[in-house]
Amino acid sequence: MGEDSTVETATKVAAGATAVGWRRGAGFAGAAIGVVAAGAAMGVALERLTVGRGVRRKARLALDAEGPYGTLRGVPGRAVADDGTELYYEVEEIREPAAPARRKRRFARRAATAPVTVIFSHGYCLGQDSWHFQRAALRDVVRTVYWDQRCHGRSQRGCSQTNGTQVTIDQLGRDLKAVIDAAAPEGPLVLVGHSMGGMTMMALAAQYPELIRERVVGAAFVGTSAGRLGEVSFGLPVVGMNAVRRVLPGLLKALGWQVELVERGRRATADLFAGLIKRYSFGTKDVDPGVARFAERLIEATPIDVVAEFYPAFIAHDKAAALPSFDGVPVLVLAGDKDLITPMEHSEAIAELLPGAELVVVEDGGHLVILEHPEVVNGHLAELLTQVVGGAGGVSGDGAGRRSARG
Repeated sequence: MGEDSTVETATKVAAGATAVGWRRGAGFAGAAIGVVAAGAAMGVALERLTVGRGVRRKARLALDAEGPYGTLRGVPGRAVADDGTELYYEVEEIREPAAPARRKRRFARRAATAPVTVIFSHGYCLGQDSWHFQRAALRDVVRTVYWDQRCHGRSQRGCSQTNGTQVTIDQLGRDLKAVIDAAAPEGPLVLVGHSMGGMTMMALAAQYPELIRERVVGAAFVGTSAGRLGEVSFGLPVVGMNAVRRVLPGLLKALGWQVELVERGRRATADLFAGLIKRYSFGTKDVDPGVARFAERLIEATPIDVVAEFYPAFIAHDKAAALPSFDGVPVLVLAGDKDLITPMEHSEAIAELLPGAELVVVEDGGHLVILEHPEVVNGHLAELLTQVVGGAGGVSGDGAGRRSARG
Protein backbone atom coordinates (compact mmCIF):
# COMPACT_ATOMS: atom_id res chain seq x y z
CA MET A 1 0.00 0.00 0.00
CA GLY A 2 1.47 3.40 -1.02
CA GLU A 3 1.85 6.33 1.36
CA ASP A 4 -0.96 8.31 -0.35
CA SER A 5 -3.47 5.53 0.22
CA THR A 6 -2.22 5.09 3.78
CA VAL A 7 -2.69 8.81 4.41
CA GLU A 8 -6.18 8.66 2.96
CA THR A 9 -7.06 5.71 5.20
CA ALA A 10 -5.64 7.41 8.29
CA THR A 11 -7.51 10.59 7.51
CA LYS A 12 -10.81 8.75 7.06
CA VAL A 13 -10.28 6.82 10.28
CA ALA A 14 -9.50 10.03 12.18
CA ALA A 15 -12.51 11.86 10.81
CA GLY A 16 -14.76 8.87 11.41
CA ALA A 17 -13.60 8.57 15.00
CA THR A 18 -14.36 12.23 15.55
CA ALA A 19 -17.87 11.89 14.14
CA VAL A 20 -18.56 8.90 16.36
CA GLY A 21 -17.19 10.82 19.38
CA TRP A 22 -19.44 13.80 18.64
CA ARG A 23 -22.52 11.61 18.47
CA ARG A 24 -21.62 10.09 21.82
CA GLY A 25 -20.96 13.51 23.33
CA ALA A 26 -24.30 14.86 22.12
CA GLY A 27 -25.94 12.03 24.04
CA PHE A 28 -23.87 12.67 27.20
CA ALA A 29 -21.56 9.75 26.45
CA GLY A 30 -18.70 11.91 25.15
CA ALA A 31 -14.98 11.45 25.42
CA ALA A 32 -11.92 12.79 27.23
CA ILE A 33 -8.92 15.07 27.51
CA GLY A 34 -5.38 14.58 28.85
CA VAL A 35 -1.58 14.90 29.40
CA VAL A 36 0.85 11.52 29.68
CA ALA A 37 4.38 11.24 31.20
CA ALA A 38 5.79 7.80 31.99
CA GLY A 39 5.72 5.60 28.92
CA ALA A 40 4.79 8.40 26.52
CA ALA A 41 8.15 8.44 24.76
CA MET A 42 8.03 4.67 24.32
CA GLY A 43 4.55 4.82 22.81
CA VAL A 44 5.56 7.57 20.42
CA ALA A 45 8.67 5.70 19.37
CA LEU A 46 6.65 2.59 18.56
CA GLU A 47 4.13 4.64 16.61
CA ARG A 48 6.91 6.20 14.53
CA LEU A 49 8.07 2.73 13.51
CA THR A 50 4.67 1.92 12.02
CA VAL A 51 3.21 5.24 10.85
CA GLY A 52 5.07 7.92 8.88
CA ARG A 53 5.27 11.52 10.12
CA GLY A 54 3.35 12.73 7.07
CA VAL A 55 0.52 10.31 7.82
CA ARG A 56 0.28 11.46 11.42
CA ARG A 57 0.33 15.12 10.43
CA LYS A 58 -2.46 14.67 7.88
CA ALA A 59 -4.52 12.70 10.38
CA ARG A 60 -4.19 15.58 12.86
CA LEU A 61 -5.25 18.06 10.20
CA ALA A 62 -8.27 15.89 9.40
CA LEU A 63 -9.27 15.86 13.06
CA ASP A 64 -8.87 19.63 13.24
CA ALA A 65 -11.07 20.09 10.19
CA GLU A 66 -13.78 17.64 11.14
CA GLY A 67 -13.92 17.97 14.93
CA PRO A 68 -16.94 19.89 16.25
CA TYR A 69 -15.40 20.49 19.67
CA GLY A 70 -15.06 24.11 20.69
CA THR A 71 -17.39 25.42 18.00
CA LEU A 72 -20.26 26.53 20.24
CA ARG A 73 -20.52 30.30 20.60
CA GLY A 74 -22.58 32.75 22.65
CA VAL A 75 -23.06 36.50 22.76
CA PRO A 76 -19.59 38.03 23.25
CA GLY A 77 -18.69 40.61 25.87
CA ARG A 78 -15.65 42.07 27.59
CA ALA A 79 -15.03 42.85 31.23
CA VAL A 80 -12.17 45.03 32.45
CA ALA A 81 -10.05 43.78 35.34
CA ASP A 82 -8.71 46.08 38.06
CA ASP A 83 -5.36 46.38 36.24
CA GLY A 84 -7.00 47.23 32.90
CA THR A 85 -6.82 43.74 31.37
CA GLU A 86 -9.73 42.97 29.01
CA LEU A 87 -11.37 39.65 29.82
CA TYR A 88 -13.42 37.96 27.10
CA TYR A 89 -16.66 36.19 27.98
CA GLU A 90 -19.72 34.80 26.23
CA VAL A 91 -23.29 34.66 27.49
CA GLU A 92 -25.91 32.09 26.55
CA GLU A 93 -29.41 33.26 27.42
CA ILE A 94 -32.46 31.05 27.95
CA ARG A 95 -34.60 31.02 24.83
CA GLU A 96 -38.23 30.80 25.87
CA PRO A 97 -40.47 28.79 23.53
CA ALA A 98 -43.41 30.52 21.88
CA ALA A 99 -46.19 30.64 24.46
CA PRO A 100 -49.98 30.71 24.15
CA ALA A 101 -51.62 33.99 25.16
CA ARG A 102 -52.77 32.55 28.52
CA ARG A 103 -49.15 31.89 29.50
CA LYS A 104 -47.70 35.27 28.55
CA ARG A 105 -48.32 36.83 31.94
CA ARG A 106 -46.52 33.99 33.71
CA PHE A 107 -43.49 34.40 31.39
CA ALA A 108 -43.58 38.16 32.01
CA ARG A 109 -43.43 37.58 35.77
CA ARG A 110 -40.49 35.22 35.34
CA ALA A 111 -38.68 37.73 33.10
CA ALA A 112 -39.08 40.42 35.77
CA THR A 113 -36.93 38.36 38.14
CA ALA A 114 -33.23 38.01 37.33
CA PRO A 115 -32.59 34.36 36.38
CA VAL A 116 -29.98 32.10 37.88
CA THR A 117 -26.67 32.54 36.04
CA VAL A 118 -24.12 29.73 35.95
CA ILE A 119 -20.56 31.00 35.51
CA PHE A 120 -17.91 28.57 34.27
CA SER A 121 -14.21 29.19 35.05
CA HIS A 122 -11.71 27.03 33.14
CA GLY A 123 -8.37 25.53 34.08
CA TYR A 124 -4.69 26.26 33.48
CA CYS A 125 -3.55 26.17 29.83
CA LEU A 126 -7.15 25.73 28.65
CA GLY A 127 -9.96 28.13 27.75
CA GLN A 128 -13.72 28.48 27.89
CA ASP A 129 -14.06 25.98 25.03
CA SER A 130 -12.92 23.21 27.40
CA TRP A 131 -16.53 23.29 28.71
CA HIS A 132 -17.79 22.13 25.30
CA PHE A 133 -19.87 19.19 26.50
CA GLN A 134 -21.35 21.07 29.45
CA ARG A 135 -22.19 23.95 27.14
CA ALA A 136 -23.95 21.64 24.71
CA ALA A 137 -25.97 20.09 27.55
CA LEU A 138 -27.07 23.37 29.18
CA ARG A 139 -27.94 25.41 26.09
CA ASP A 140 -31.46 26.86 26.37
CA VAL A 141 -31.80 25.28 29.83
CA VAL A 142 -30.19 27.92 32.07
CA ARG A 143 -28.43 31.26 31.63
CA THR A 144 -24.69 30.62 31.41
CA VAL A 145 -21.48 32.64 31.20
CA TYR A 146 -18.18 31.21 29.92
CA TRP A 147 -15.02 33.29 30.14
CA ASP A 148 -11.33 33.08 29.28
CA GLN A 149 -8.98 33.74 32.16
CA ARG A 150 -6.31 36.38 31.62
CA CYS A 151 -3.56 35.35 29.19
CA HIS A 152 -5.77 32.46 28.00
CA GLY A 153 -8.12 32.05 25.03
CA ARG A 154 -9.47 35.32 23.69
CA SER A 155 -8.70 37.36 26.79
CA GLN A 156 -5.94 39.93 26.80
CA ARG A 157 -2.46 39.27 28.10
CA GLY A 158 -2.42 40.50 31.69
CA CYS A 159 -1.46 44.18 31.84
CA SER A 160 0.21 43.63 35.21
CA GLN A 161 2.19 40.71 33.79
CA THR A 162 3.50 42.74 30.85
CA ASN A 163 4.82 45.19 33.48
CA GLY A 164 6.61 42.42 35.34
CA THR A 165 4.09 41.78 38.15
CA GLN A 166 3.74 38.13 39.12
CA VAL A 167 0.29 36.68 38.48
CA THR A 168 -1.51 35.40 41.60
CA ILE A 169 -4.62 33.36 42.28
CA ASP A 170 -5.96 36.39 44.15
CA GLN A 171 -5.72 38.36 40.91
CA LEU A 172 -7.76 35.68 39.17
CA GLY A 173 -10.40 36.00 41.90
CA ARG A 174 -10.64 39.73 41.21
CA ASP A 175 -10.89 38.96 37.49
CA LEU A 176 -13.89 36.72 38.16
CA LYS A 177 -15.49 39.54 40.14
CA ALA A 178 -15.06 41.82 37.10
CA VAL A 179 -16.74 39.23 34.86
CA ILE A 180 -19.64 38.89 37.31
CA ASP A 181 -20.09 42.67 37.44
CA ALA A 182 -20.18 42.86 33.65
CA ALA A 183 -22.08 39.71 32.66
CA ALA A 184 -24.30 39.00 35.70
CA PRO A 185 -24.60 42.18 37.79
CA GLU A 186 -27.75 40.95 39.53
CA GLY A 187 -29.55 37.75 40.36
CA PRO A 188 -28.48 34.44 41.92
CA LEU A 189 -25.24 32.78 40.83
CA VAL A 190 -23.95 29.24 40.53
CA LEU A 191 -20.16 29.09 40.24
CA VAL A 192 -18.49 26.18 38.46
CA GLY A 193 -14.71 25.86 38.27
CA HIS A 194 -12.30 23.27 36.92
CA SER A 195 -8.74 23.08 38.25
CA MET A 196 -7.41 26.66 38.23
CA GLY A 197 -11.03 27.79 37.80
CA GLY A 198 -11.95 26.26 41.15
CA MET A 199 -9.01 28.06 42.76
CA THR A 200 -10.28 31.27 41.16
CA MET A 201 -13.64 30.72 42.89
CA MET A 202 -11.88 30.26 46.23
CA ALA A 203 -9.93 33.50 45.70
CA LEU A 204 -13.21 35.28 44.92
CA ALA A 205 -14.66 34.01 48.21
CA ALA A 206 -11.56 35.06 50.15
CA GLN A 207 -11.79 38.64 48.89
CA TYR A 208 -15.55 39.08 48.47
CA PRO A 209 -17.24 36.90 51.11
CA GLU A 210 -20.31 39.13 51.05
CA LEU A 211 -20.84 38.35 47.35
CA ILE A 212 -20.79 34.62 48.10
CA ARG A 213 -23.15 35.09 51.04
CA GLU A 214 -25.64 37.32 49.23
CA ARG A 215 -25.73 35.94 45.68
CA VAL A 216 -24.15 32.50 45.30
CA VAL A 217 -26.77 29.74 45.56
CA GLY A 218 -24.62 26.81 44.43
CA ALA A 219 -21.05 25.84 43.53
CA ALA A 220 -19.15 23.03 41.82
CA PHE A 221 -15.45 22.37 42.30
CA VAL A 222 -14.14 20.00 39.60
CA GLY A 223 -10.65 18.52 39.73
CA THR A 224 -9.24 21.33 41.83
CA SER A 225 -7.33 22.01 45.03
CA ALA A 226 -7.38 24.34 48.04
CA GLY A 227 -3.59 24.22 48.40
CA ARG A 228 -0.45 22.10 48.97
CA LEU A 229 0.08 21.70 45.24
CA GLY A 230 3.82 21.79 45.81
CA GLU A 231 3.52 18.28 47.24
CA VAL A 232 1.93 16.71 44.14
CA SER A 233 4.17 14.04 42.56
CA PHE A 234 2.46 13.95 39.13
CA GLY A 235 2.78 10.18 39.18
CA LEU A 236 6.59 10.31 39.34
CA PRO A 237 8.85 8.65 41.94
CA VAL A 238 9.37 10.78 45.04
CA VAL A 239 13.15 11.12 44.52
CA GLY A 240 12.73 12.18 40.90
CA MET A 241 9.93 14.61 41.77
CA ASN A 242 12.04 16.29 44.46
CA ALA A 243 14.72 16.97 41.85
CA VAL A 244 12.11 18.30 39.43
CA ARG A 245 10.73 20.69 42.07
CA ARG A 246 14.17 22.15 42.61
CA VAL A 247 14.84 22.95 38.97
CA LEU A 248 11.39 23.44 37.44
CA PRO A 249 10.70 27.07 38.51
CA GLY A 250 14.07 28.25 37.17
CA LEU A 251 13.72 26.15 34.03
CA LEU A 252 10.27 27.52 33.24
CA LYS A 253 11.48 31.07 33.82
CA ALA A 254 14.38 30.51 31.44
CA LEU A 255 12.10 28.97 28.82
CA GLY A 256 9.79 31.96 29.15
CA TRP A 257 12.59 34.13 27.83
CA GLN A 258 13.05 31.90 24.77
CA VAL A 259 9.46 31.82 23.53
CA GLU A 260 10.14 31.52 19.81
CA LEU A 261 12.76 28.81 20.25
CA VAL A 262 10.56 26.81 22.63
CA GLU A 263 7.48 27.07 20.40
CA ARG A 264 9.50 25.73 17.47
CA GLY A 265 10.58 22.86 19.67
CA ARG A 266 6.98 22.12 20.65
CA ARG A 267 5.99 21.91 17.00
CA ALA A 268 8.95 19.70 16.15
CA THR A 269 8.07 17.26 18.96
CA ALA A 270 4.29 17.36 18.42
CA ASP A 271 3.91 13.57 18.73
CA LEU A 272 5.71 13.38 22.09
CA PHE A 273 3.80 16.45 23.30
CA ALA A 274 0.51 14.76 22.36
CA GLY A 275 1.53 11.71 24.36
CA LEU A 276 2.30 13.81 27.41
CA ILE A 277 -1.05 15.57 27.15
CA LYS A 278 -2.87 12.27 26.93
CA ARG A 279 -1.03 10.86 29.94
CA TYR A 280 -1.80 13.76 32.26
CA SER A 281 -5.28 14.63 31.05
CA PHE A 282 -7.02 11.27 30.77
CA GLY A 283 -7.57 8.39 33.16
CA THR A 284 -7.43 5.68 30.47
CA LYS A 285 -5.97 5.16 27.00
CA ASP A 286 -9.45 4.66 25.52
CA VAL A 287 -9.97 8.26 24.43
CA ASP A 288 -11.86 9.50 21.39
CA PRO A 289 -9.14 10.70 18.94
CA GLY A 290 -11.10 13.85 18.19
CA VAL A 291 -11.34 14.80 21.86
CA ALA A 292 -7.66 14.00 22.47
CA ARG A 293 -6.71 16.23 19.54
CA PHE A 294 -9.02 18.96 20.88
CA ALA A 295 -7.16 18.84 24.20
CA GLU A 296 -3.86 19.18 22.37
CA ARG A 297 -5.10 22.26 20.52
CA LEU A 298 -6.30 23.92 23.71
CA ILE A 299 -2.99 23.36 25.49
CA GLU A 300 -0.86 24.18 22.44
CA ALA A 301 -2.59 27.57 22.29
CA THR A 302 -1.06 28.60 25.63
CA PRO A 303 2.34 30.27 25.03
CA ILE A 304 5.26 28.93 27.04
CA ASP A 305 5.82 32.29 28.73
CA VAL A 306 2.24 32.18 30.06
CA VAL A 307 2.85 28.63 31.32
CA ALA A 308 5.96 29.95 33.11
CA GLU A 309 4.20 33.02 34.55
CA PHE A 310 1.34 31.07 36.13
CA TYR A 311 3.25 28.11 37.62
CA PRO A 312 4.51 29.90 40.79
CA ALA A 313 0.94 31.00 41.60
CA PHE A 314 -0.11 27.38 42.09
CA ILE A 315 2.73 26.64 44.48
CA ALA A 316 1.71 29.66 46.57
CA HIS A 317 -2.02 28.84 46.39
CA ASP A 318 -3.66 28.24 49.78
CA LYS A 319 -7.35 29.03 50.06
CA ALA A 320 -8.65 26.41 52.47
CA ALA A 321 -9.75 29.18 54.84
CA ALA A 322 -12.06 30.62 52.16
CA LEU A 323 -14.04 27.44 51.56
CA PRO A 324 -16.46 27.79 54.52
CA SER A 325 -17.93 30.79 52.68
CA PHE A 326 -19.70 28.22 50.48
CA ASP A 327 -21.14 26.32 53.43
CA GLY A 328 -24.93 26.40 53.52
CA VAL A 329 -25.56 26.16 49.75
CA PRO A 330 -25.54 23.07 47.51
CA VAL A 331 -21.94 22.22 46.62
CA LEU A 332 -20.61 19.55 44.26
CA VAL A 333 -16.99 18.40 44.59
CA LEU A 334 -16.02 16.10 41.72
CA ALA A 335 -12.71 14.47 40.81
CA GLY A 336 -11.29 11.69 38.68
CA ASP A 337 -9.69 8.85 40.61
CA LYS A 338 -6.71 8.86 38.22
CA ASP A 339 -6.09 12.61 38.22
CA LEU A 340 -2.31 13.18 38.35
CA ILE A 341 -2.46 17.01 38.37
CA THR A 342 -4.87 17.63 41.25
CA PRO A 343 -5.21 14.15 42.81
CA MET A 344 -8.59 13.19 44.24
CA GLU A 345 -7.17 13.53 47.77
CA HIS A 346 -7.29 17.29 47.19
CA SER A 347 -11.01 17.09 46.40
CA GLU A 348 -11.52 14.96 49.48
CA ALA A 349 -9.82 17.68 51.53
CA ILE A 350 -12.22 20.28 50.07
CA ALA A 351 -15.21 18.08 50.94
CA GLU A 352 -13.97 17.72 54.52
CA LEU A 353 -14.06 21.52 54.86
CA LEU A 354 -17.59 21.57 53.41
CA PRO A 355 -19.44 18.83 55.33
CA GLY A 356 -22.67 19.36 53.39
CA ALA A 357 -21.02 18.98 50.00
CA GLU A 358 -21.54 16.01 47.70
CA LEU A 359 -18.21 14.36 46.84
CA VAL A 360 -18.20 12.41 43.57
CA VAL A 361 -15.17 10.36 42.51
CA VAL A 362 -15.29 9.34 38.85
CA GLU A 363 -13.77 5.95 38.09
CA ASP A 364 -11.10 6.01 35.37
CA GLY A 365 -11.29 9.80 35.32
CA GLY A 366 -8.24 11.97 34.65
CA HIS A 367 -7.64 15.66 35.16
CA LEU A 368 -9.79 16.64 32.18
CA VAL A 369 -12.77 14.67 33.44
CA ILE A 370 -15.10 17.33 32.00
CA LEU A 371 -14.11 16.09 28.54
CA GLU A 372 -13.34 12.48 29.38
CA HIS A 373 -16.59 11.64 31.17
CA PRO A 374 -18.98 14.47 30.27
CA GLU A 375 -22.07 12.33 30.82
CA VAL A 376 -21.10 11.87 34.49
CA VAL A 377 -20.13 15.51 35.01
CA ASN A 378 -23.26 16.77 33.26
CA GLY A 379 -25.50 14.48 35.25
CA HIS A 380 -24.19 15.74 38.59
CA LEU A 381 -24.27 19.36 37.44
CA ALA A 382 -27.90 18.82 36.46
CA GLU A 383 -28.65 17.50 39.97
CA LEU A 384 -26.96 20.54 41.48
CA LEU A 385 -28.94 22.94 39.28
CA THR A 386 -32.17 21.11 40.07
CA GLN A 387 -31.56 21.78 43.76
CA VAL A 388 -30.85 25.44 43.07
CA VAL A 389 -33.75 26.07 40.71
CA GLY A 390 -36.03 24.15 43.07
CA GLY A 391 -35.14 26.64 45.79
CA ALA A 392 -33.18 24.26 48.00
CA GLY A 393 -31.41 26.14 50.74
CA GLY A 394 -28.77 23.48 51.18
CA VAL A 395 -27.83 19.91 50.46
CA SER A 396 -30.15 17.38 52.01
CA GLY A 397 -28.89 14.56 54.17
CA ASP A 398 -29.44 12.11 51.34
CA GLY A 399 -27.45 14.22 48.88
CA ALA A 400 -24.35 14.82 50.96
CA GLY A 401 -21.45 12.44 51.29
CA ARG A 402 -19.20 10.50 48.92
CA ARG A 403 -20.33 8.78 45.73
CA SER A 404 -18.46 6.85 43.09
CA ALA A 405 -19.44 7.23 39.46
CA ARG A 406 -18.50 5.12 36.49
CA GLY A 407 -17.42 6.82 33.29
